[in-house]
Amino acid sequence: MDRNIIVLTGAAGFIGSCLLTDLIAMFPEKQIVVVDDFSRDSKTPNYRHKGYTFAIERDLFVDWLKENGAFVCQVYHLGARTDTAEQDVDLFNKLNVDYTKSIWSLCAKHHIPLLYASSAATYGGGEHGYEDQHDIIYKLEPLNPYGRSKNDFDIWALAQEKQPPHWYGVKYFNVYGPNEYHKGRMASVIFQTFNQIKETGEMKLFKSHRPDFKDGEQSRDFIYVKDVIKMCLFLMQAQPASGLYNIGTGQARTFYDLAKATFVALGLEPKIGFRDTPADIRGTYQYFTEANMDKLRLAGYQTACYSLEDGVKDYVQNHLSSQGYY
Repeated sequence: MDRNIIVLTGAAGFIGSCLLTDLIAMFPEKQIVVVDDFSRDSKTPNYRHKGYTFAIERDLFVDWLKENGAFVCQVYHLGARTDTAEQDVDLFNKLNVDYTKSIWSLCAKHHIPLLYASSAATYGGGEHGYEDQHDIIYKLEPLNPYGRSKNDFDIWALAQEKQPPHWYGVKYFNVYGPNEYHKGRMASVIFQTFNQIKETGEMKLFKSHRPDFKDGEQSRDFIYVKDVIKMCLFLMQAQPASGLYNIGTGQARTFYDLAKATFVALGLEPKIGFRDTPADIRGTYQYFTEANMDKLRLAGYQTACYSLEDGVKDYVQNHLSSQGYY
């Protein structure tokens, strides 16, 4: 039986729509089936003009996969509820845990390789480091329901006897880049900085509410979405050992660095101030993240990542300035 279908869930979203572009380019001979909740008009430009085969609404996909799994060669499951300020645990359990369990089980039944989106939010405050080793995930203490839902699924996946032939839970760190125009307050600080500069000529970052971090020195592992896509495609093509993999650069940078690079990419002198962190996320705010990338490198991935400055420059000059999509 000819397995000629690649499935991508979350295809209307930020990372998913960027991955869709590269899947279409890399596999012209394959059928690309896209899955999402396609009701949000703000996401439509992310996928509208791309040459996918056909689209399936999220709520219909599991039944479709039951019927058509024998024809599917790969599933990239990036669809999820990702709002870190959302407190509805039942919603996260439904969309991020139970839905992914259904996809996993069908991929195992039909012997379909699966890549699914986990998150660096699983690492919480970093008490146990940022290593993608399986023995630490039971100790992790995510800071919000979103992070907990992702960690809950990772724990469940590792406990399963019936598994897809190859599977990868990819722990995305702070991803930025084109096609995030619809994300509102959850969009990257680069996107926020670009728009604040256009409106006011300056950028106000969140103040630090911890004495061990100065304002603007909160640090994250920022990774350009174009590097994220390369890493995901590498895993599914090279098929190293199944498991959890960090997706980051391995180098933390400050939010001040990020904002400064945005001004520089626009040819402007930085004008950066500070404002209070919103109360609804203040208690669950990650002040530092930095991916340990040894596992992916040892698996054979050797491509250098964009530096923060080069990634921001490409994003600002080739996408944001023209509101161009990828």
